[in-house]
Amino acid sequence: MTQNTWNVESVAAELMACEAERRDRVRFTDEWPELDVDTGYQIQDLNLEKRLARGEKLIGVKLGLTSKAKQERMGVYAPFVAWLTDAMVLPLGEPVPQDKLIHPRIEPEIVFVMKDRLEGPGVTCESAMAAVDTVSAGAEIIDSRYKDFKFRAGDVIADNASSGAFAVGEKVVNAADIDVVAEAVRVEVDGELVHTATGADVQGHPGEALALAANDLARRGLAIEAGWIVLTGGMSDAVFAPAGSEVACRFSTLGDVVIHGGPVEG
Repeated sequence: MTQNTWNVESVAAELMACEAERRDRVRFTDEWPELDVDTGYQIQDLNLEKRLARGEKLIGVKLGLTSKAKQERMGVYAPFVAWLTDAMVLPLGEPVPQDKLIHPRIEPEIVFVMKDRLEGPGVTCESAMAAVDTVSAGAEIIDSRYKDFKFRAGDVIADNASSGAFAVGEKVVNAADIDVVAEAVRVEVDGELVHTATGADVQGHPGEALALAANDLARRGLAIEAGWIVLTGGMSDAVFAPAGSEVACRFSTLGDVVIHGGPVEG
């Protein structure tokens, strides 16, 4: 297609097709410069409707590009919000679903489960954290429908912030009983330490990311609902997760989330 034929509906359909066919493509903004942040959210919401229509359940939201490491890597310097459905849950112990993803990468996340509905505008870090029930360790397996993970803000928002799958650790801690800013993580690939980070790397405080999500959703007349899962954003840069690999996200108090890349074929 040329830039004259791309629109919200056609980009949404192409992204869903790329996901289904495990096919990547060049970013749309090269052909359709009008794909800005607001248009990206229209596409994201349209594809959520399609996911729900095929039987998926909305279970929460995720934040994208909340750390400087991720922003610098991707060349996109603003965080954003995207959707989580039950089809994205990876039970602990199960390998990366290589047969469903194009080029998966793993990043450590601090995960919140909401106690109360959180509706913007005007949500602060303090009011956001007051609405959190529990905290757990997590690992998101991001994927992208764009070649080499190269995109602009509108592209990646349309692509549901590179959603793929996510795993949540077994340990559950009350939000009042943990310092999420100081919570540290070590990311090991095949036993080798590759990244370290703390909760402070997520917008200075993961609660700031949560507040950002609530306020951003408010612009679209939406809110974060009680019981939802919130992935607050990658604490460090992501690491590739090919078949045969093992990625361990080892948190200082929340425990470990270890994900295997699955068997090597052949």
